[in-house]
Amino acid sequence: MTRAELLAEQLAGTRDWLLAIIADFAGDDWFFQPAPGAQHALWLCGHAASSQDTLVFQRCLGTAVLDAGFKQHFAPGDAIRSCDPADWPTPDAVLAEMAGMHDRTLAAVRQLTDADLAKPAAGKDGRRHPHYDTVQGAISHLDRHEAFHAGQLALIRRMLGKKFLR
Repeated sequence: MTRAELLAEQLAGTRDWLLAIIADFAGDDWFFQPAPGAQHALWLCGHAASSQDTLVFQRCLGTAVLDAGFKQHFAPGDAIRSCDPADWPTPDAVLAEMAGMHDRTLAAVRQLTDADLAKPAAGKDGRRHPHYDTVQGAISHLDRHEAFHAGQLALIRRMLGKKFLR
């Protein structure tokens, strides 16, 4: 197994876990906030797709591929201003973007050579990112980032009264 295949396998495993956490979300579950201004499940899932585009395609491969109109809903750092479903893409649309972006990400990662993985990868605006310096580091960070947000989704799941998953 190559390093790129291992990275892709790790990304796939983390995504499978995230999808298991949200598998029975429906209706208002998607917009539940654990605290005022905190991210809801729909934002977290859209952000997962957006982050794959940013970290792999934009910062490592040089070209973003996700629709900017979709991506603008899920930028990091801002408090969530609305839990009104009319202000967001539908859960089905978000899940479809997640799936398509994930498939493209895995395919792109699997094609990387060891030399590609060693290339530099910058953070926002070309500055050094605090968590990575290389393409391999950016992809490893993507996996940690998605696992972090999967943990937030697991908390939302429990707060909604849904059963614990292992």
